[in-house]
Amino acid sequence: MVLSRRSVVYILLVGALVLILSPFAWLGITAFKAPSELRAVPVHWWPHHPSPGNFLDALTNWDYFGYARNSLTIAVIYSVLATLASAWAGYGFARLEAPGKRVLFGVLLSTMMLPQVMTLIPTYLLFAKLHLINTYMPWVLWGLCGAPYLIFLFRQFFSNMPKELEEAAIVDGCGQIRIFWRIFLPQSWPVIATSLILSFSWTWGDWIAPALLLDTSRTTLAVQLTTGYHNAHGGTLNNLVAAGTLVYVVPVLVLFLILQRGFVAGVATSGLK
Repeated sequence: MVLSRRSVVYILLVGALVLILSPFAWLGITAFKAPSELRAVPVHWWPHHPSPGNFLDALTNWDYFGYARNSLTIAVIYSVLATLASAWAGYGFARLEAPGKRVLFGVLLSTMMLPQVMTLIPTYLLFAKLHLINTYMPWVLWGLCGAPYLIFLFRQFFSNMPKELEEAAIVDGCGQIRIFWRIFLPQSWPVIATSLILSFSWTWGDWIAPALLLDTSRTTLAVQLTTGYHNAHGGTLNNLVAAGTLVYVVPVLVLFLILQRGFVAGVATSGLK
């Protein structure tokens, strides 16, 4: 029997979906296993005695919600400030004229090719000299500077907006700031949703910056999840790590479900000319 081209495509897509979801499935299975099943030989592919209490233990083993509050604070601060700053910068690149604008935009995009590890030591030394270690001010400053990729998204979106809107506003006596806040920004909801989801998930899932700049009491949930679950002998409790991690991804999923229509529209329209 010869398979049609569509059937082959469906088989490949289903196989790719299984491959992508398998780590999440294994994480969920591990979250319900007892400690003895984690070391069982042969491997228990399915928990013989599911332990839903692992989730309660994961949330009460240490101050889970306190660290979640730290993560939420940082993520909200950065996502809101980065979205606004990137929108303003994107508006400038899209609608304003200045000498060297194209060169500056090219330099901005080139910064996306720099790996984060190259800037770790300079970043730490800079914030240490400014006495900002163990504070949330670095995320405030990062947010106020915007993000190159988000600036690119806003620039592409604003470039597609009709020139007549801007001209009509100028005739009515609006300046550039008022045009941005009253006309362009309200029309850019798809990109705003995309920016909020991306910047929130970047910060919520970041491990390196909090581990580098914050102490144990002020660090984020991402850092604490990797170091907080140990038994009396110092071994890692992988079932609690899995349970805590499943709860950890809930805020990002909720945010995406709320803003998903705007996110999809933003991705679809940001690259159109």
